[in-house]
Amino acid sequence: MLAAPLLIAALSFAPAAADAAEAGPPAWPAFLGQGATAPDPAAIPVEWTPESPKWTADLPGHGQSSPVVWDDRAFVTAVSGREKEALHVLGIDLKTGNTLWHRTTNSSDPVENTLYVSRAAPTPCVDRNAVYPFFESGDLYALDHDGEYLWHVPLWKKVGRFQNEFGLGSSPCQTADTLFVLKDDPSGPSVLIAIRKADGGILWTADRGENRKSWASPAIVPVNGEPHVVVSSGGGVQGYDPATGEELWSLGEVGGNTAATPLPYADGSFLIAASPGRGGEDADAARISNGAVKVTKTDDGYSAEKLWTDEDLTVSWASPIVHDGRAYWVNRQGVLFCLNAETGEQLYASRTPAGGCWATPLAAGDRIYLFGKDGITATVAAGDEYELLATSRVWEEGATEANPDLAPEDDPQRAGAAAMFSGITQYGVAADPAGLLIRTGSKLYRLSAE
Repeated sequence: MLAAPLLIAALSFAPAAADAAEAGPPAWPAFLGQGATAPDPAAIPVEWTPESPKWTADLPGHGQSSPVVWDDRAFVTAVSGREKEALHVLGIDLKTGNTLWHRTTNSSDPVENTLYVSRAAPTPCVDRNAVYPFFESGDLYALDHDGEYLWHVPLWKKVGRFQNEFGLGSSPCQTADTLFVLKDDPSGPSVLIAIRKADGGILWTADRGENRKSWASPAIVPVNGEPHVVVSSGGGVQGYDPATGEELWSLGEVGGNTAATPLPYADGSFLIAASPGRGGEDADAARISNGAVKVTKTDDGYSAEKLWTDEDLTVSWASPIVHDGRAYWVNRQGVLFCLNAETGEQLYASRTPAGGCWATPLAAGDRIYLFGKDGITATVAAGDEYELLATSRVWEEGATEANPDLAPEDDPQRAGAAAMFSGITQYGVAADPAGLLIRTGSKLYRLSAE
C-alpha cells in the first residue's frame, strides 16, 4: 500500500460538505478543502517559477499538514525536537506572509523524530470561532484566530495512544459544532471520536473493532440532505450519524483503501480509492476498490453500493477528485486517469511530468493542478482529452531543507532509503481568496495571478 516510507497529509478542493463549517468569509477550512469556498480560477496562475511567489514564510521545525484558511489568515502546524516534543501553530497574514502569532506547547506524548514516521501530518480545522490543531501525539487544541488557547485535550489519555507503523496521517473533519477524529489501530481497538468544539468534551466514541490499518481521514458526506461521517479504511467503508455515533451503513468488498480520503461530489455520492500495497498484498482487493459509491435512504435506513469501479486505477497518497463531471486519479508513477464520474467510462490515461503526487490535485475553472512530490507541478486542461498547459516549480531544482531534529537511522536499509527523501516535498496546498498556498516541510509559499 505504501508508496513511500513517509506519511503525508494532502489537500485539494472538494464540494462544500453539508454543515461542514458555518457560513462566513472565503475559507479553506479543513483537509481536502471540505466546506471550502470554490477557488477563483482567475486568481491562481497557470504556471510559475521560483521567482513567482508573492511571499515565502519560514516555518519552525517540520510539518506535513496542509494550511487552512479563514478570511485573511492562513493557519499551519509543525513539530520540532528530537522527540517531536514541541508542537507549533502559526497564524499568517495572507497579504504579507508575516507571522501574526506563533504558539508553541509541549507534546503530552513525545516520540522519536524520524524520517519514517509522520511529523505534524494531520491538517487542522478552522471555523469562525477558532482553529483546531491536532497532532499525532493525540493532542487536540482550540485557539482563537488571534492565537489565544481556548482548550486542550490529550485524546490519547482518553482513548489510548495513536499508534501506526508510520505514524498518524488522519486529519479531523468537522460539522458546525463538532470535530471528528479517527483512531484506527493495527494492534488494538479502533474508534471514531466526536469532540464538542465549545469546550473539547467528548460527545461519543464509536467502536470500530480491532486491528484496523489506516492513514485515511474521515469526511462529511451529505446523504439525502443530512451529514454522514464517512470513513474509508482498511477493508471497508462506513457511515456514522454525527449526532450519536451510530453506524448507519457499511460497504464491504473493499481492500487496500488505507490512505485516500472519500471525496463527496453529489448528494450521497463519493469516490473511494485504494492501492495494491508496497508488496502487492492488496492487489486483488484494490482492483475492485477504486471508483464511486452511492448511499441512498431506504425504508429500513440506508444502503451503500458501488456505482462503478475501474481495475486500472490506483493511488499512492493523493486522493481522487471530481470536477465538471469528470473524476481524476493519479497513480504513483504520475499517470493521470480521467473518467466520466457518472458512468466510470475511462476518457484517457496519460503520464504527466508531475510524477507521483503526495498532495491531492486541485481543480480551478478549466484547469487541474497536479502537485508532484518532488516539486514539479503539472497544469492540465480540464476536459475529455489530455492537454498539458504548463510545468512549474516553486523552488530551485536541487534545493534542500534541513532536518536537524531527525534521529539517525541505525538500520542500514532505512539509512540508504533516506537519501531518496533528502529533497523538498510538496505536502499540501490550499486555495485562499485570491491565490494559492503551497506547503513544504519548513516553508509556505503564496502564489497569485493578481
